[in-house]
Amino acid sequence: MPAARPSDVKSMDAIMHAVYDVISGPAGQARDWKRFQSLFLPGARLIAVQRDKQGADHALTLTPETFAEKAGPYMREHGFFERETHRSVERYGAVAQVFSTYASRYAKSDPKPFQRGINSFQLYYDGHRWWVVTIYWQPERADLPIPSEYGG
Repeated sequence: MPAARPSDVKSMDAIMHAVYDVISGPAGQARDWKRFQSLFLPGARLIAVQRDKQGADHALTLTPETFAEKAGPYMREHGFFERETHRSVERYGAVAQVFSTYASRYAKSDPKPFQRGINSFQLYYDGHRWWVVTIYWQPERADLPIPSEYGG
């Protein structure tokens, strides 16, 4: 596991910013996947809720490494910018649950996002730094708008 930048993991806000920063960039720009991996607790998972052609939802579970392998080429080819538009935090001791509403664009200058949704982050504080345990996300759909309490 690569060592994290101390500035990326010093606070809940810092690690949230680092995740969005590292996955965002213009077409042709490689992402710093070592930096990405340094944000995650060993054994961490990314889980995408995907809808199949029959209308059933399925959870696709990935490690940070397999996420980089699958999403990296697409992000590099097309450009991808994801920005947090709203945040709701619950914390108890070392455990934090963050509902982070997002808007995704192919270019920073795109007037409208091609996708919105909610990233559910589970974070852990070990007394020295923050870790991402899970990122679990659901894209918005016409039949599933983002609720107003989450910035919809």
